Amino acid sequence: MEYLKLLGIVIVIAGFALKLDSILIIVAAALVTAIVGGLSPIELLETLGSNFIANRSMAIFIIIMFVTGTLERNGLREAAAALIGKFKGATSGMVIGIYGLMRAIFAAFNVGFGGVAGFVRPVIMPMAEGAITAQGKKPREDHVEELKGMAAGMENVTWFFGQVLFVGGSGAILVQNTLAGLGYEVELGSLAAVEIPVCIIATVITIIFYYIKDQRMLKKYD
Repeated sequence: MEYLKLLGIVIVIAGFALKLDSILIIVAAALVTAIVGGLSPIELLETLGSNFIANRSMAIFIIIMFVTGTLERNGLREAAAALIGKFKGATSGMVIGIYGLMRAIFAAFNVGFGGVAGFVRPVIMPMAEGAITAQGKKPREDHVEELKGMAAGMENVTWFFGQVLFVGGSGAILVQNTLAGLGYEVELGSLAAVEIPVCIIATVITIIFYYIKDQRMLKKYD
């Protein structure tokens, strides 16, 4: 009977393997897990509610995922691709580079866009692919796969170094506490000031690297 409690995991694996609706899979897995675990409908709702309150940041992330999925289903990807298609000189490397600059600036104010799943995949990737199409080329599969890694990498680099610039942010406090444990007392303002050139250098180097990488991929079309 104990193994029945793992039935929800089986449903998730099977559902994604069969490429069924993701929201339906998660809801079904939650219901089945609750039933085999002996939870009544009221207890299930109470558990969901208490966890929602205790983990608000994760709940907000889930809500963003639902909203993004709805927008994507109603033409978000097509609209993003059409927008970048109006700029004939744009390249995928330029799109990702501009996003990197924007992401670093907003990260300094601790403003998030939803991360890779919430913004990069439904907005930046269609724009990057649209830049290829605007040049009269059909996106190659290997190029698209490289762009996925580049866009996700840009998100990670700029957010990692940019969030420390926000005084009082979790990243800055983590660094401050780590240094304090090593015997170094630093102010958050001083930490942010030191981090500014680091963030700029990391962002610029990443932009240049990805731009060159994209240009090399574009040469394969010729």
